[in-house]
Amino acid sequence: VQLVESGGGSVQAGGSLRLSCAFDAYTPANVRMAWFRQAPGKEREGVASLASDGSSIYANSLKGRFSISKDSSKNALYLQMNSLKPEDTSMYYCAADTSCGGGFRWWGQGTQVTVSS
Repeated sequence: VQLVESGGGSVQAGGSLRLSCAFDAYTPANVRMAWFRQAPGKEREGVASLASDGSSIYANSLKGRFSISKDSSKNALYLQMNSLKPEDTSMYYCAADTSCGGGFRWWGQGTQVTVSS
């Protein structure tokens, strides 16, 4: 499974961005997908995940501002980010897996999001 993120960039605080993660057409239908982020000097943290049944989970601190969605017809996963804050500045990664465990085998290369105050 290949994952390619896009949509990152620089935005002022309060602005919005939508990240996209393109996955190839051979990605299994039972795949679960997620967004993670990692800022310099900090540990990677989960942002949001989307199970194969469509259910989603968000990091508590991001609920209400971020939204994960998937368009299988376009082979794309999205992360809509609203009311962005400087602390959202990070490299954002898309991940996928088909196992029932919590880990993810497939990762994209990441897209940088920078939020200025």
